[in-house]
Amino acid sequence: MIEASAALLLAAGLWAGAQNALAGGGSFVTIPALMAAGLDARVANLTSTVAVFPGQITTALANRRLVSGIGPFSFLILLGISLVGGVLGALLLLATPTDLFSRMLPWLVLVATLLFARGAFGKKLGDAHLKPLPFGLGQFGVAIYGGYFGGGIGFLMLALFTLAGAAVKEAQANKNALASAMNFSGALVFILSGEVDWSHALPLCVGTVIGGYAGARLIAYVPDKALKLLVVLIGLALFAGLLWRG
Repeated sequence: MIEASAALLLAAGLWAGAQNALAGGGSFVTIPALMAAGLDARVANLTSTVAVFPGQITTALANRRLVSGIGPFSFLILLGISLVGGVLGALLLLATPTDLFSRMLPWLVLVATLLFARGAFGKKLGDAHLKPLPFGLGQFGVAIYGGYFGGGIGFLMLALFTLAGAAVKEAQANKNALASAMNFSGALVFILSGEVDWSHALPLCVGTVIGGYAGARLIAYVPDKALKLLVVLIGLALFAGLLWRG
C-alpha cells in the first residue's frame, strides 16, 4: 500500500511539475493525489505547497535576468510584500478547522479555475491605469491568498503587473519569482508547524522537480492553447468531484 501511494504521488508530481512549467495549475493535480493517498484536505493543501516549492524555485531562477521592479515599486519591496503576505496566508490556513477547509476547497478550486481561464483565454489587458496604492494592496492580497491556497495567483499577478505598466516578459519573470517567494514563506510556516506529512511530500517533491525540468524542455513543442484548455478541464472536473464527495 505504501509503495502504491508513493508511485501515485511520484506520477502526480511528474504531471504537476510539467504542467506548472508549461501552463500552471499543478495544484489541481497534487492536492487530489494527496487526498487519494489518505490525507485530509487541509493537510493535503499545505503538504502540496511544501512539495511543489523546489520546482518553482527552479523556474524562478531560470528567468532571474528578467526580474525587475514593477511601476513605482522596486523588486525588493514587492518581494517583502509577497513574503509577509505568504506568511499571513499560511497562518490563516493553519487556523482554519479541517472541516471548514474541506467545505471551502471545492469553491477555492472553482475560483482558481475561473481565474486561470480568464488569464488564458480572456481579452488582453490594455494600457496601465493602476495607481501605486491599489497595486501594492492588490499584491498583498494576492500574497495572502497565495499562502492560503495559491491556485490562480500567477494570473492574478500577471493582471496586476500588466495594469501597472509591465511588459509581458517582465511581468512573467516577476510573477514566477514572487510566486516562489509566497510559497517559500508559506512552506516555511507549514514546515515549522509540524503538520507536513513528509512520507507523502517526498515522492511528490521528486516528481515535481523532474516533471518541471521535463516541462521546461517541452515548452517549444507543446500547443499552448490545448494545454491551457486541459488545465481548465482538470480544474472543473476536480471542482465537481470535490463537491460530490462533500
